[in-house]
Amino acid sequence: MLEVKDIDVYYGAIHALKKLSITIEKGKIVTLIGANGAGKTTTLKTISGLIRPRSGSITFKNVDITRTAPEKIVAMGISQVPEGRRVFSAMTVLENLEMGAYLRRDKKEVEMDMEKVFTRFPRLKERRKQLAGTLSGGEQQMLAIGRALMAQPELLLMDEPSMGLAPLLVKEIFEIIQDINSQGTTILLVEQNAHMALSIADNAYVMETGEIVLQGTAKELMNSEEVKRAYLGG
Repeated sequence: MLEVKDIDVYYGAIHALKKLSITIEKGKIVTLIGANGAGKTTTLKTISGLIRPRSGSITFKNVDITRTAPEKIVAMGISQVPEGRRVFSAMTVLENLEMGAYLRRDKKEVEMDMEKVFTRFPRLKERRKQLAGTLSGGEQQMLAIGRALMAQPELLLMDEPSMGLAPLLVKEIFEIIQDINSQGTTILLVEQNAHMALSIADNAYVMETGEIVLQGTAKELMNSEEVKRAYLGG
């Protein structure tokens, strides 16, 4: 479904991503793990079109999207749940969800998808007229996920969805991720909680300073002594 091949990304003179390559198969959960500053968020932003690579290519469903505008990438079927939620705090829950569907013209389907979001996240339905900035951290994360789903993505990019959440909420968010995937959405998950990420993923990549240093099935990486020492506290 998605192939990132040999991309190089720079921030000025800083070489942020170095010949980075990842492949995501349709229907899978793929996770990127690594320390802060490894380049995980930069990878997601580059796939989304927010950052342009200096070299290399990104292909989505056999179409080259390396130089495609972000809004066109969304229209093609890639949505992102950004790090830190990034909800529109001065807008209501309902308005935030409507923003997720801003490229769509199929009004009836949008209404149906809104109901699906409210079914998946009953708390959002209860608070649909409430300003997003007044929601709890967990509710804002649910809203960020719901907003991304309103674009009808085939590939959902998720950046640190468990960040700052209590352990019980982390468990709930990961169950939601699995449920979304079971409904047919492919997921690329960036996550500091390596143990949780590997426990639900099919395949995994480990990043260090802009490079992929390990890759394989999530089970293989879960059992890797190197991964255990560096990321799983083993």
